[in-house]
Amino acid sequence: MIRVLSDDDVAAVLDLGDLLPVVADAFRKQGEGAVERPERPHFHVGAGLDGPEPLGTGLVMPAYVHGAAHYATKLVGVHEGNAERGLPTVNAAIALTAADTGRPAALAAGTRITNARTGCIGGLAARELANRPVRLGVLGAGAQARWQVRAIVAATGVERVRIYSPSESRERCAADLRAELATDVAAVDAPAAAVEDATVVVTATTATEPVFPGDALAPGALVVAVGAYTGEMQELDPRTVERAARVFADVPEEAAATGDARAAGLDASDFVLFPSVLTGESGRQGEEEILVVESVGSAVLDAAAAEHVLERAREAGRGTTVPL
Repeated sequence: MIRVLSDDDVAAVLDLGDLLPVVADAFRKQGEGAVERPERPHFHVGAGLDGPEPLGTGLVMPAYVHGAAHYATKLVGVHEGNAERGLPTVNAAIALTAADTGRPAALAAGTRITNARTGCIGGLAARELANRPVRLGVLGAGAQARWQVRAIVAATGVERVRIYSPSESRERCAADLRAELATDVAAVDAPAAAVEDATVVVTATTATEPVFPGDALAPGALVVAVGAYTGEMQELDPRTVERAARVFADVPEEAAATGDARAAGLDASDFVLFPSVLTGESGRQGEEEILVVESVGSAVLDAAAAEHVLERAREAGRGTTVPL
């Protein structure tokens, strides 16, 4: 028997306050090397369906955290054209398998889990590295931008949020978050307006060129870049990296392959491992320092978050069990 968890099931048991320490522990295990995380292949999909060009990107993300009851395999689709279809850009499913027997245990809707664990990266980064009070500037107005705001609010509390996107979606995003979080959230008309005076700047886009000018950053700003994960994708300009005292990464080898790193001439050895922030080995050394966290995402976080959701679902009697 396997337990199938719909998005409604996941939503019913997922709480960012509970998930933040789960993600933090997974990061620490990753930093200790107490994980199995094979390379993450990504490949074009959809070529030949509606012309010769691909319609999206498929990713396969397996991982296991030592001592966990399950290992996870996440299947992801990233389709930018989905916005025109009224669908999420990123869609995912996560299969959980018993680590002791190899028997299938669960299949969970993975998009909300992915968004929440990625949001927690920003939340943990802000908790550990941001100056206070947190004034948040967000570039992007999609699902991940919303989850970043939610998680940073859950982790730190936020004085105010300013959101920029080149489309009118910024107004919708701001209104929804303002109603949901009862926080000062407003849309702005230019990237610099989101960035100036912000103590935390989040980029959550699918951009292929920089989304704000690095010279607009205030001294002491923390930049959390979560959008770029390929060499063609870029959110940060070289000036942002040049001004940074340190650049952290969750997976340095993969972060070095992004457009952000390539444009700035960074390789894997130039990044500080983000888990070292959570163990106190590294961090902010002065209020005026500009810091950057470059995140490409790690399947280790999916494995930990999905097992956490499965445990909560079992406790709550959520999901449907079916024979396989």
